[in-house]
Amino acid sequence: MNDRPARPSPVSQALASDRLGASAVVFFVISAATPLTVVAGVVTTGYATTGLIGIPVAFVVIALVLALFSVGYVAMARHVAIAGAFYGFISRGLGKPFGVGAAWIALLSYNLLQVGLYGAAGVAAAPLFREWFGTDLPWWLFALAAWVLVAALGLQHVDVNGKVLAVLLAAEVAVIAVYSVSNVANPAGGEVSFATLAPAELFGPGAGAILALAVLGFVGFESSVVFSEEVRNPRRTVAVATYVSLAAIGGLYAFASWAMSVATGPDRIVGQSQAQSSELLFSLADSQLGHGMATAGRVLFVTSILAAMISFHNTIARYTFALGREGVLPAALGRTSPRTGSPVAGSIIQSGVGLAVIALFALAGWDPLVHLFFWGGNSGGLGVLVLIVATSFSVVLFFARQPSGENLWRRLLAPALASLAVLVVLVLVLANFGTLLGVPPESPLPWLVPVIHGLVGLAGVLWALVLRIRRPQVYSAIGLGAKNKALAGPEDYRGTHL
Repeated sequence: MNDRPARPSPVSQALASDRLGASAVVFFVISAATPLTVVAGVVTTGYATTGLIGIPVAFVVIALVLALFSVGYVAMARHVAIAGAFYGFISRGLGKPFGVGAAWIALLSYNLLQVGLYGAAGVAAAPLFREWFGTDLPWWLFALAAWVLVAALGLQHVDVNGKVLAVLLAAEVAVIAVYSVSNVANPAGGEVSFATLAPAELFGPGAGAILALAVLGFVGFESSVVFSEEVRNPRRTVAVATYVSLAAIGGLYAFASWAMSVATGPDRIVGQSQAQSSELLFSLADSQLGHGMATAGRVLFVTSILAAMISFHNTIARYTFALGREGVLPAALGRTSPRTGSPVAGSIIQSGVGLAVIALFALAGWDPLVHLFFWGGNSGGLGVLVLIVATSFSVVLFFARQPSGENLWRRLLAPALASLAVLVVLVLVLANFGTLLGVPPESPLPWLVPVIHGLVGLAGVLWALVLRIRRPQVYSAIGLGAKNKALAGPEDYRGTHL
Protein backbone atom coordinates (compact mmCIF):
# COMPACT_ATOMS: atom_id res chain seq x y z
CA MET A 1 0.00 0.00 0.00
CA ASN A 2 1.32 3.39 -0.95
CA ASP A 3 0.95 5.90 1.88
CA ARG A 4 2.58 8.75 -0.02
CA PRO A 5 0.30 11.77 -0.38
CA ALA A 6 -1.31 12.16 -3.74
CA ARG A 7 0.58 14.51 -6.01
CA PRO A 8 -1.32 17.45 -7.46
CA SER A 9 -2.21 17.14 -11.11
CA PRO A 10 0.23 18.68 -13.58
CA VAL A 11 -2.37 21.27 -14.48
CA SER A 12 -2.76 22.42 -10.91
CA GLN A 13 0.76 23.82 -10.83
CA ALA A 14 0.62 25.48 -14.24
CA LEU A 15 -1.06 28.61 -15.47
CA ALA A 16 -2.96 28.26 -18.75
CA SER A 17 -0.25 28.57 -21.39
CA ASP A 18 -0.71 29.86 -24.95
CA ARG A 19 -3.86 31.78 -23.96
CA LEU A 20 -2.79 35.37 -24.61
CA GLY A 21 -1.45 37.21 -27.62
CA ALA A 22 0.29 40.59 -27.59
CA SER A 23 -2.97 42.51 -27.96
CA ALA A 24 -4.54 40.84 -24.90
CA VAL A 25 -1.49 41.64 -22.77
CA VAL A 26 -1.63 45.24 -24.01
CA PHE A 27 -5.24 45.42 -22.79
CA PHE A 28 -4.20 44.21 -19.32
CA VAL A 29 -1.31 46.67 -19.18
CA ILE A 30 -3.08 49.81 -20.41
CA SER A 31 -6.19 49.04 -18.35
CA ALA A 32 -4.05 48.95 -15.21
CA ALA A 33 -2.80 52.42 -16.08
CA THR A 34 -6.43 53.71 -16.07
CA PRO A 35 -6.04 56.21 -18.95
CA LEU A 36 -9.29 58.08 -18.40
CA THR A 37 -8.70 58.29 -14.66
CA VAL A 38 -5.21 59.70 -15.29
CA VAL A 39 -6.38 62.20 -17.91
CA ALA A 40 -9.31 63.41 -15.81
CA GLY A 41 -7.63 63.28 -12.39
CA VAL A 42 -3.84 63.10 -12.49
CA VAL A 43 -3.43 65.68 -15.26
CA THR A 44 -5.65 68.27 -13.60
CA THR A 45 -4.06 67.54 -10.21
CA GLY A 46 -0.64 68.17 -11.74
CA TYR A 47 -1.65 71.49 -13.24
CA ALA A 48 -3.44 72.55 -10.03
CA THR A 49 -0.85 71.60 -7.42
CA THR A 50 2.36 72.66 -9.18
CA GLY A 51 1.27 75.73 -11.10
CA LEU A 52 3.42 74.54 -14.02
CA ILE A 53 2.10 73.77 -17.49
CA GLY A 54 4.73 71.23 -18.55
CA ILE A 55 2.57 68.16 -17.83
CA PRO A 56 2.55 66.94 -21.47
CA VAL A 57 6.36 67.10 -21.63
CA ALA A 58 6.61 65.25 -18.30
CA PHE A 59 4.64 62.33 -19.73
CA VAL A 60 6.97 62.15 -22.72
CA VAL A 61 10.07 62.23 -20.49
CA ILE A 62 8.76 59.48 -18.20
CA ALA A 63 7.72 57.35 -21.18
CA LEU A 64 11.27 57.58 -22.53
CA VAL A 65 12.78 56.72 -19.12
CA LEU A 66 10.53 53.67 -18.77
CA ALA A 67 11.25 52.63 -22.35
CA LEU A 68 14.95 52.69 -21.47
CA PHE A 69 14.21 50.58 -18.38
CA SER A 70 12.22 48.16 -20.54
CA VAL A 71 15.23 47.32 -22.73
CA GLY A 72 16.86 45.30 -19.95
CA TYR A 73 13.51 44.31 -18.39
CA VAL A 74 12.31 42.66 -21.59
CA ALA A 75 15.72 41.11 -22.25
CA MET A 76 15.73 39.48 -18.83
CA ALA A 77 12.14 38.29 -19.38
CA ARG A 78 13.48 36.13 -22.18
CA HIS A 79 15.54 34.21 -19.61
CA VAL A 80 13.33 34.41 -16.50
CA ALA A 81 9.68 33.47 -17.11
CA ILE A 82 7.74 33.82 -13.86
CA ALA A 83 4.28 35.09 -12.96
CA GLY A 84 5.71 37.17 -10.09
CA ALA A 85 7.87 39.36 -12.32
CA PHE A 86 9.57 41.66 -9.77
CA TYR A 87 9.92 38.76 -7.35
CA GLY A 88 11.66 36.54 -9.88
CA PHE A 89 13.86 39.24 -11.39
CA ILE A 90 15.09 40.63 -8.07
CA SER A 91 15.67 37.11 -6.72
CA ARG A 92 17.89 36.32 -9.69
CA GLY A 93 19.65 39.69 -9.63
CA LEU A 94 20.00 41.03 -6.08
CA GLY A 95 19.57 37.68 -4.33
CA LYS A 96 16.81 35.45 -2.99
CA PRO A 97 16.19 37.33 0.31
CA PHE A 98 15.69 40.61 -1.55
CA GLY A 99 13.45 38.80 -4.02
CA VAL A 100 11.11 37.64 -1.26
CA GLY A 101 11.20 41.13 0.25
CA ALA A 102 10.24 42.50 -3.16
CA ALA A 103 7.37 40.02 -3.37
CA TRP A 104 6.02 41.22 -0.03
CA ILE A 105 6.19 44.86 -1.22
CA ALA A 106 4.56 43.90 -4.53
CA LEU A 107 1.64 42.20 -2.81
CA LEU A 108 1.14 45.21 -0.53
CA SER A 109 1.47 47.74 -3.36
CA TYR A 110 -0.79 46.04 -5.88
CA ASN A 111 -3.41 45.41 -3.21
CA LEU A 112 -3.32 49.10 -2.26
CA LEU A 113 -3.80 50.03 -5.90
CA GLN A 114 -6.58 47.50 -6.43
CA VAL A 115 -8.68 48.14 -3.31
CA GLY A 116 -8.17 51.89 -3.62
CA LEU A 117 -10.07 51.76 -6.89
CA TYR A 118 -13.21 50.56 -5.10
CA GLY A 119 -13.40 53.94 -3.41
CA ALA A 120 -13.06 55.78 -6.70
CA ALA A 121 -15.64 53.58 -8.42
CA GLY A 122 -18.21 54.12 -5.70
CA VAL A 123 -17.78 57.89 -5.63
CA ALA A 124 -17.85 58.16 -9.45
CA ALA A 125 -20.92 55.96 -9.91
CA ALA A 126 -23.14 57.49 -7.20
CA PRO A 127 -23.76 60.86 -8.99
CA LEU A 128 -24.70 59.08 -12.23
CA PHE A 129 -27.26 56.96 -10.39
CA ARG A 130 -28.64 60.09 -8.73
CA GLU A 131 -28.96 61.87 -12.08
CA TRP A 132 -30.67 58.93 -13.79
CA PHE A 133 -32.96 57.71 -11.01
CA GLY A 134 -33.15 60.59 -8.55
CA THR A 135 -31.99 58.37 -5.70
CA ASP A 136 -28.99 58.78 -3.42
CA LEU A 137 -27.23 55.53 -2.61
CA PRO A 138 -24.05 55.09 -0.55
CA TRP A 139 -20.78 54.67 -2.41
CA TRP A 140 -20.16 51.25 -0.96
CA LEU A 141 -23.15 49.70 -2.74
CA PHE A 142 -21.57 50.54 -6.10
CA ALA A 143 -18.19 49.35 -4.82
CA LEU A 144 -19.78 46.02 -3.87
CA ALA A 145 -21.34 45.67 -7.33
CA ALA A 146 -17.89 46.20 -8.87
CA TRP A 147 -16.41 43.74 -6.39
CA VAL A 148 -18.85 40.99 -7.43
CA LEU A 149 -17.93 41.42 -11.10
CA VAL A 150 -14.17 41.47 -10.47
CA ALA A 151 -14.34 38.46 -8.14
CA ALA A 152 -16.33 36.45 -10.69
CA LEU A 153 -14.04 37.32 -13.60
CA GLY A 154 -10.96 36.46 -11.55
CA LEU A 155 -12.06 32.81 -11.56
CA GLN A 156 -12.49 32.62 -15.33
CA HIS A 157 -10.04 31.89 -18.15
CA VAL A 158 -7.47 34.66 -18.39
CA ASP A 159 -8.50 35.33 -21.99
CA VAL A 160 -12.08 36.00 -20.84
CA ASN A 161 -10.71 38.79 -18.66
CA GLY A 162 -8.71 40.00 -21.67
CA LYS A 163 -11.83 40.21 -23.83
CA VAL A 164 -13.72 42.19 -21.20
CA LEU A 165 -10.78 44.57 -20.89
CA ALA A 166 -10.59 44.95 -24.67
CA VAL A 167 -14.17 46.22 -24.82
CA LEU A 168 -13.82 48.55 -21.83
CA LEU A 169 -10.46 49.90 -22.93
CA ALA A 170 -11.53 50.52 -26.52
CA ALA A 171 -14.44 52.65 -25.33
CA GLU A 172 -12.27 54.46 -22.81
CA VAL A 173 -9.55 55.36 -25.31
CA ALA A 174 -12.17 56.36 -27.90
CA VAL A 175 -13.78 58.89 -25.57
CA ILE A 176 -10.37 60.37 -24.63
CA ALA A 177 -9.55 60.73 -28.32
CA VAL A 178 -12.92 62.34 -29.13
CA TYR A 179 -12.64 64.76 -26.20
CA SER A 180 -9.06 65.67 -27.09
CA VAL A 181 -9.79 66.27 -30.78
CA SER A 182 -12.76 68.42 -29.75
CA ASN A 183 -10.54 70.41 -27.36
CA VAL A 184 -8.04 71.11 -30.14
CA ALA A 185 -10.88 72.01 -32.52
CA ASN A 186 -12.22 74.52 -29.99
CA PRO A 187 -9.14 76.45 -28.88
CA ALA A 188 -9.38 79.29 -26.41
CA GLY A 189 -9.14 82.62 -28.25
CA GLY A 190 -9.54 80.84 -31.57
CA GLU A 191 -5.85 79.89 -31.84
CA VAL A 192 -4.15 76.56 -31.09
CA SER A 193 -1.27 77.06 -28.66
CA PHE A 194 1.71 74.73 -28.29
CA ALA A 195 3.03 76.49 -25.17
CA THR A 196 2.56 73.46 -22.87
CA LEU A 197 4.71 71.33 -25.21
CA ALA A 198 7.78 73.52 -24.73
CA PRO A 199 10.48 71.61 -22.77
CA ALA A 200 11.29 74.76 -20.78
CA GLU A 201 7.84 74.57 -19.15
CA LEU A 202 8.90 71.44 -17.31
CA PHE A 203 11.37 73.34 -15.15
CA GLY A 204 10.45 75.20 -12.00
CA PRO A 205 9.90 74.69 -8.26
CA GLY A 206 7.20 72.06 -8.86
CA ALA A 207 9.04 70.08 -11.54
CA GLY A 208 9.73 67.18 -9.20
CA ALA A 209 6.04 66.85 -8.36
CA ILE A 210 5.10 66.91 -12.06
CA LEU A 211 7.50 64.06 -12.86
CA ALA A 212 6.32 62.17 -9.80
CA LEU A 213 2.70 62.47 -10.89
CA ALA A 214 3.62 61.46 -14.42
CA VAL A 215 5.42 58.28 -13.38
CA LEU A 216 2.51 57.20 -11.17
CA GLY A 217 0.30 57.52 -14.25
CA PHE A 218 2.28 54.69 -15.87
CA VAL A 219 1.97 52.22 -12.98
CA GLY A 220 0.82 48.93 -14.47
CA PHE A 221 3.01 49.00 -17.58
CA GLU A 222 5.37 46.51 -15.94
CA SER A 223 2.66 43.83 -15.69
CA SER A 224 3.34 42.58 -19.22
CA VAL A 225 5.97 40.22 -17.77
CA VAL A 226 3.52 38.92 -15.14
CA PHE A 227 1.64 37.11 -17.94
CA SER A 228 4.80 35.65 -19.53
CA GLU A 229 3.81 32.09 -18.59
CA GLU A 230 0.42 32.44 -20.32
CA VAL A 231 1.31 34.11 -23.62
CA ARG A 232 1.93 32.69 -27.04
CA ASN A 233 5.53 33.14 -28.19
CA PRO A 234 6.77 34.75 -24.92
CA ARG A 235 10.03 36.09 -26.39
CA ARG A 236 8.17 38.27 -28.88
CA THR A 237 4.85 38.90 -27.12
CA VAL A 238 6.25 40.39 -23.90
CA ALA A 239 8.50 42.79 -25.80
CA VAL A 240 5.78 43.92 -28.21
CA ALA A 241 3.22 44.36 -25.43
CA THR A 242 5.61 46.35 -23.25
CA TYR A 243 6.75 48.81 -25.91
CA VAL A 244 3.33 49.22 -27.53
CA SER A 245 1.78 49.89 -24.12
CA LEU A 246 4.38 52.51 -23.20
CA ALA A 247 4.05 54.28 -26.55
CA ALA A 248 0.25 54.22 -26.41
CA ILE A 249 0.03 55.39 -22.80
CA GLY A 250 2.65 58.11 -23.17
CA GLY A 251 1.25 59.38 -26.45
CA LEU A 252 -2.33 59.40 -25.19
CA TYR A 253 -1.46 61.21 -21.95
CA ALA A 254 0.69 63.83 -23.68
CA PHE A 255 -1.91 64.51 -26.37
CA ALA A 256 -4.86 64.68 -23.97
CA SER A 257 -3.11 66.94 -21.44
CA TRP A 258 -1.94 69.29 -24.22
CA ALA A 259 -5.41 69.35 -25.82
CA MET A 260 -6.98 70.31 -22.51
CA SER A 261 -4.63 73.30 -22.25
CA VAL A 262 -5.57 74.32 -25.80
CA ALA A 263 -9.26 74.41 -24.89
CA THR A 264 -8.77 76.49 -21.73
CA GLY A 265 -5.74 78.44 -22.93
CA PRO A 266 -2.26 77.79 -21.48
CA ASP A 267 -2.60 80.82 -19.22
CA ARG A 268 -5.85 79.50 -17.71
CA ILE A 269 -5.26 75.75 -17.44
CA VAL A 270 -3.82 76.01 -13.93
CA GLY A 271 -6.69 78.13 -12.62
CA GLN A 272 -9.34 75.98 -14.30
CA SER A 273 -7.76 72.81 -12.88
CA GLN A 274 -7.71 74.32 -9.40
CA ALA A 275 -11.36 75.34 -9.70
CA GLN A 276 -12.83 72.20 -11.29
CA SER A 277 -10.34 69.38 -10.62
CA SER A 278 -11.33 66.13 -12.41
CA GLU A 279 -14.60 67.70 -13.56
CA LEU A 280 -12.70 69.96 -16.00
CA LEU A 281 -12.42 67.29 -18.72
CA PHE A 282 -16.16 66.59 -18.63
CA SER A 283 -17.25 70.22 -18.37
CA LEU A 284 -15.26 71.00 -21.52
CA ALA A 285 -16.97 68.08 -23.27
CA ASP A 286 -20.36 69.30 -22.03
CA SER A 287 -19.85 72.76 -23.53
CA GLN A 288 -18.38 71.49 -26.81
CA LEU A 289 -20.16 68.19 -27.52
CA GLY A 290 -23.29 68.29 -25.41
CA HIS A 291 -24.52 66.78 -22.17
CA GLY A 292 -24.91 63.30 -23.68
CA MET A 293 -21.25 63.00 -24.62
CA ALA A 294 -20.20 64.37 -21.25
CA THR A 295 -22.36 61.76 -19.51
CA ALA A 296 -20.90 59.04 -21.71
CA GLY A 297 -17.46 60.11 -20.55
CA ARG A 298 -18.52 59.95 -16.91
CA VAL A 299 -19.85 56.42 -17.44
CA LEU A 300 -16.61 55.38 -19.09
CA PHE A 301 -14.72 56.97 -16.19
CA VAL A 302 -16.41 54.36 -14.00
CA THR A 303 -15.66 51.53 -16.43
CA SER A 304 -12.05 52.75 -16.63
CA ILE A 305 -11.75 52.17 -12.90
CA LEU A 306 -13.45 48.80 -13.27
CA ALA A 307 -10.99 47.74 -15.98
CA ALA A 308 -8.05 48.65 -13.75
CA MET A 309 -9.54 46.61 -10.89
CA ILE A 310 -9.74 43.56 -13.15
CA SER A 311 -6.16 44.02 -14.34
CA PHE A 312 -4.66 44.51 -10.87
CA HIS A 313 -6.73 41.62 -9.48
CA ASN A 314 -5.18 39.29 -12.07
CA THR A 315 -1.69 40.60 -11.32
CA ILE A 316 -2.08 40.03 -7.56
CA ALA A 317 -3.48 36.52 -8.07
CA ARG A 318 -0.45 35.58 -10.18
CA TYR A 319 2.05 36.93 -7.66
CA THR A 320 0.32 34.89 -4.95
CA PHE A 321 0.37 31.82 -7.20
CA ALA A 322 4.09 32.23 -7.99
CA LEU A 323 4.95 32.40 -4.29
CA GLY A 324 2.73 29.45 -3.40
CA ARG A 325 4.11 27.30 -6.21
CA GLU A 326 7.65 27.76 -4.88
CA GLY A 327 6.69 27.17 -1.25
CA VAL A 328 7.45 30.72 -0.10
CA LEU A 329 3.74 30.97 0.75
CA PRO A 330 1.55 27.94 1.60
CA ALA A 331 1.56 25.43 -1.26
CA ALA A 332 -2.23 25.58 -1.55
CA LEU A 333 -1.81 29.04 -3.10
CA GLY A 334 0.28 27.56 -5.89
CA ARG A 335 -2.64 25.67 -7.45
CA THR A 336 -4.62 26.59 -10.53
CA SER A 337 -8.06 25.53 -11.67
CA PRO A 338 -8.00 22.39 -13.86
CA ARG A 339 -10.89 23.94 -15.82
CA THR A 340 -9.65 27.48 -16.44
CA GLY A 341 -5.97 27.45 -15.50
CA SER A 342 -6.59 30.51 -13.33
CA PRO A 343 -4.86 30.90 -9.94
CA VAL A 344 -8.03 30.32 -7.92
CA ALA A 345 -6.67 30.60 -4.37
CA GLY A 346 -4.84 33.86 -5.07
CA SER A 347 -7.93 35.27 -6.74
CA ILE A 348 -10.21 34.34 -3.83
CA ILE A 349 -7.81 35.82 -1.28
CA GLN A 350 -7.58 39.09 -3.20
CA SER A 351 -11.38 39.22 -3.40
CA GLY A 352 -11.51 38.68 0.35
CA VAL A 353 -9.12 41.58 0.93
CA GLY A 354 -11.23 43.83 -1.29
CA LEU A 355 -14.46 42.92 0.50
CA ALA A 356 -12.89 43.48 3.92
CA VAL A 357 -11.60 46.94 2.94
CA ILE A 358 -14.97 48.02 1.49
CA ALA A 359 -16.72 46.86 4.67
CA LEU A 360 -14.18 48.59 6.93
CA PHE A 361 -14.46 51.94 5.16
CA ALA A 362 -18.26 51.74 5.00
CA LEU A 363 -18.63 50.93 8.70
CA ALA A 364 -16.02 53.48 9.83
CA GLY A 365 -17.39 56.23 7.59
CA TRP A 366 -13.95 57.05 6.19
CA ASP A 367 -13.59 59.09 3.01
CA PRO A 368 -13.47 56.60 0.10
CA LEU A 369 -11.97 59.10 -2.33
CA VAL A 370 -9.22 60.72 -0.26
CA HIS A 371 -8.35 58.00 2.24
CA LEU A 372 -8.95 54.92 0.11
CA PHE A 373 -8.37 55.89 -3.52
CA PHE A 374 -6.00 58.84 -3.31
CA TRP A 375 -3.82 57.76 -0.40
CA GLY A 376 -4.00 54.07 -1.24
CA GLY A 377 -3.27 54.58 -4.93
CA ASN A 378 -0.29 56.87 -4.38
CA SER A 379 1.10 54.60 -1.67
CA GLY A 380 0.81 51.58 -3.95
CA GLY A 381 2.38 53.49 -6.81
CA LEU A 382 5.35 54.38 -4.62
CA GLY A 383 5.89 50.70 -3.82
CA VAL A 384 5.83 49.76 -7.51
CA LEU A 385 8.36 52.49 -8.29
CA VAL A 386 10.69 51.15 -5.59
CA LEU A 387 10.42 47.72 -7.22
CA ILE A 388 11.17 49.17 -10.66
CA VAL A 389 14.38 50.70 -9.29
CA ALA A 390 15.41 47.44 -7.62
CA THR A 391 14.58 45.48 -10.77
CA SER A 392 16.65 47.80 -12.93
CA PHE A 393 19.75 47.15 -10.82
CA SER A 394 18.87 43.43 -10.77
CA VAL A 395 18.97 43.31 -14.57
CA VAL A 396 22.52 44.71 -14.56
CA LEU A 397 23.70 42.15 -12.00
CA PHE A 398 21.90 39.24 -13.66
CA PHE A 399 23.55 39.80 -17.02
CA ALA A 400 26.91 40.55 -15.41
CA ARG A 401 26.88 36.95 -14.14
CA GLN A 402 25.44 35.40 -17.31
CA PRO A 403 25.43 37.46 -20.53
CA SER A 404 23.06 34.88 -22.08
CA GLY A 405 23.63 35.97 -25.65
CA GLU A 406 22.22 39.50 -25.20
CA ASN A 407 24.18 42.32 -26.79
CA LEU A 408 26.01 45.00 -24.80
CA TRP A 409 23.19 47.55 -25.12
CA ARG A 410 20.51 45.24 -23.74
CA ARG A 411 22.52 43.59 -20.98
CA LEU A 412 24.54 46.54 -19.65
CA LEU A 413 24.34 50.01 -21.18
CA ALA A 414 20.56 50.48 -21.24
CA PRO A 415 19.97 48.84 -17.83
CA ALA A 416 22.76 50.89 -16.22
CA LEU A 417 21.44 54.17 -17.63
CA ALA A 418 17.90 53.19 -16.70
CA SER A 419 18.98 52.39 -13.13
CA LEU A 420 20.30 55.93 -12.68
CA ALA A 421 17.24 57.48 -14.35
CA VAL A 422 14.62 55.62 -12.31
CA LEU A 423 16.60 56.23 -9.12
CA VAL A 424 16.42 59.98 -9.81
CA VAL A 425 12.67 59.68 -10.39
CA LEU A 426 12.26 57.79 -7.09
CA VAL A 427 14.14 60.54 -5.23
CA LEU A 428 11.85 63.14 -6.83
CA VAL A 429 8.75 61.17 -5.84
CA LEU A 430 9.93 60.83 -2.22
CA ALA A 431 10.82 64.53 -2.04
CA ASN A 432 7.35 65.48 -3.30
CA PHE A 433 5.31 62.68 -1.72
CA GLY A 434 3.48 65.02 0.63
CA THR A 435 2.29 67.03 -2.40
CA LEU A 436 1.14 63.84 -4.11
CA LEU A 437 -0.86 62.83 -1.05
CA GLY A 438 -2.29 66.32 -0.65
CA VAL A 439 -1.41 66.51 3.05
CA PRO A 440 -0.01 69.44 5.08
CA PRO A 441 3.75 69.58 5.81
CA GLU A 442 3.27 68.43 9.41
CA SER A 443 1.51 65.21 8.36
CA PRO A 444 3.42 61.99 9.14
CA LEU A 445 2.12 60.22 6.03
CA PRO A 446 4.93 61.28 3.64
CA TRP A 447 7.49 59.42 5.77
CA LEU A 448 5.18 56.81 7.30
CA VAL A 449 4.21 55.23 3.96
CA PRO A 450 7.84 54.64 2.82
CA VAL A 451 8.67 53.27 6.28
CA ILE A 452 5.77 50.78 6.06
CA HIS A 453 6.99 49.63 2.64
CA GLY A 454 10.47 49.24 4.09
CA LEU A 455 9.25 47.21 7.07
CA VAL A 456 7.17 44.94 4.83
CA GLY A 457 10.18 44.38 2.57
CA LEU A 458 12.37 43.67 5.61
CA ALA A 459 9.83 41.10 6.83
CA GLY A 460 10.12 39.36 3.48
CA VAL A 461 13.91 39.33 3.66
CA LEU A 462 13.80 37.83 7.17
CA TRP A 463 11.30 35.17 6.05
CA ALA A 464 13.65 34.19 3.21
CA LEU A 465 16.49 33.80 5.74
CA VAL A 466 14.25 31.60 7.87
CA LEU A 467 13.54 29.45 4.80
CA ARG A 468 17.25 29.18 4.10
CA ILE A 469 17.77 27.61 7.53
CA ARG A 470 14.60 25.57 7.97
CA ARG A 471 13.61 24.68 4.37
CA PRO A 472 16.74 24.84 2.23
CA GLN A 473 15.09 23.05 -0.70
CA VAL A 474 12.40 25.74 -0.88
CA TYR A 475 15.01 28.47 -0.49
CA SER A 476 17.08 27.09 -3.37
CA ALA A 477 14.05 27.23 -5.67
CA ILE A 478 13.17 30.88 -4.98
CA GLY A 479 12.75 32.86 -8.17
CA LEU A 480 13.01 29.92 -10.59
CA GLY A 481 9.32 29.97 -11.53
CA ALA A 482 7.78 27.44 -13.90
CA LYS A 483 11.22 26.10 -14.89
CA ASN A 484 11.95 24.83 -11.40
CA LYS A 485 12.08 21.05 -11.78
CA ALA A 486 12.44 20.67 -7.99
CA LEU A 487 8.76 21.51 -7.66
CA ALA A 488 7.59 18.46 -9.55
CA GLY A 489 8.57 15.41 -11.51
CA PRO A 490 9.27 15.43 -15.23
CA GLU A 491 5.60 15.05 -16.12
CA ASP A 492 4.60 17.99 -13.95
CA TYR A 493 7.34 20.11 -15.47
CA ARG A 494 6.07 19.38 -18.95
CA GLY A 495 2.63 20.41 -17.77
CA THR A 496 3.75 24.01 -17.48
CA HIS A 497 3.94 24.23 -21.30
CA LEU A 498 7.07 26.37 -21.11
